[in-house]
Amino acid sequence: MVLHSFSKKTMKNEIIAMILAGGQGSRLGKLTRTIAKPAVPFGGKYRIIDFSLSNCSNSGIRTVGVVTQYQPLELNSHIGNGSHWGLDHKDGGVTILQPHSSLDGEKWFEGTAHAIYQNISYIDSNNPTYLLILSGDHIYKMDYEHMLNFHKKKKATATVAVIHVPFEEASRFGIMNTDNTDRIIDFEEKPAKPKSNLASMGIYIFTWEVLRRYLMESHATGQNMDDFGKNVIPSFLANGENVFAYAFEGYWKDVGTIESLWEANMAFIDPDHELHIRDKSWRIYSKNPVAPPHYLTGNATVRESLVVDGCYIAGDVDHSIIAQNVKIGANSVVRDSIVMANTVIGKNVTIERAIVGEHAVFADNAQIIGDQEIEVVGYNEVIGGLNDDEEK
Repeated sequence: MVLHSFSKKTMKNEIIAMILAGGQGSRLGKLTRTIAKPAVPFGGKYRIIDFSLSNCSNSGIRTVGVVTQYQPLELNSHIGNGSHWGLDHKDGGVTILQPHSSLDGEKWFEGTAHAIYQNISYIDSNNPTYLLILSGDHIYKMDYEHMLNFHKKKKATATVAVIHVPFEEASRFGIMNTDNTDRIIDFEEKPAKPKSNLASMGIYIFTWEVLRRYLMESHATGQNMDDFGKNVIPSFLANGENVFAYAFEGYWKDVGTIESLWEANMAFIDPDHELHIRDKSWRIYSKNPVAPPHYLTGNATVRESLVVDGCYIAGDVDHSIIAQNVKIGANSVVRDSIVMANTVIGKNVTIERAIVGEHAVFADNAQIIGDQEIEVVGYNEVIGGLNDDEEK
């Protein structure tokens, strides 16, 4: 058992975090048919939500609510009592919140802000001054204390974390237009001709008293306040609230598509990548079982790859991520791919430009080669192994 040394910094309950982890993630196809998107494995030994949880722990935020909805069982099991992230219940801890609330008669969430409204009683029970809203499906490192200090300095009622994106990609995002004091003066949802390239990261800090009032009043009057980007921020701006943009400098990736998930994993292989995953001063924690070191046979080769403990490799691995307890047979080739835990790959198999889900099985001589698009193999999926008679 590995004992972690967690950050001693703490902001107590001045601020609490709510991680929105309930989305279906349909653009990830097979990878989210049975689990929530934040529970999708990443980087060989992490799950996507580990980054938000670790950021909270490292930032000194000790009370975290996780809002789940779609396929929450795997995610709930992974998080447990939060001890793997130093977020057990000694100082607040992680609370897995129900996928609906009795406020609207067991109604399912209709948007990001509606999920917060449905959990007002939980937030009130912690009596925070500020509320941090996070997504559970982004890969990044961020000290939220810096953003909170910015929020206080600006006397903001809402602060939106933003990042500069290439102008040619700006139309894919919610774009914040600011004045020379960083005050947001205009918000554009996926504009065809963006005025700036300050894209919302889906990370918000609100002064809780103000946000609570907006949510309660909108519900009482029948106004639509279901989504932060589409409803809450525009409403704050229309009413003259102090809304500011906090510019984040560093690596951030929304891994909501197969292509972006593959790209982020491939970048992750580089030990000098700007995410600095091996930086012990800001560690990313996870729930990992103990396993023996990986074993390579005499004929095996591993080049520019990340191989986690517990693997048996008798083939060739090139620029790939191989997760725990993967077995790769003789003369098999895995190239530019992510192979998740407990996958069994037979002999003479070729896997290129692919994402392979946990517990997949490749029969001898099977081939999966991504050309224009990344190939995806689902969890527990079996590839190959049928002869002509069986196929008929």
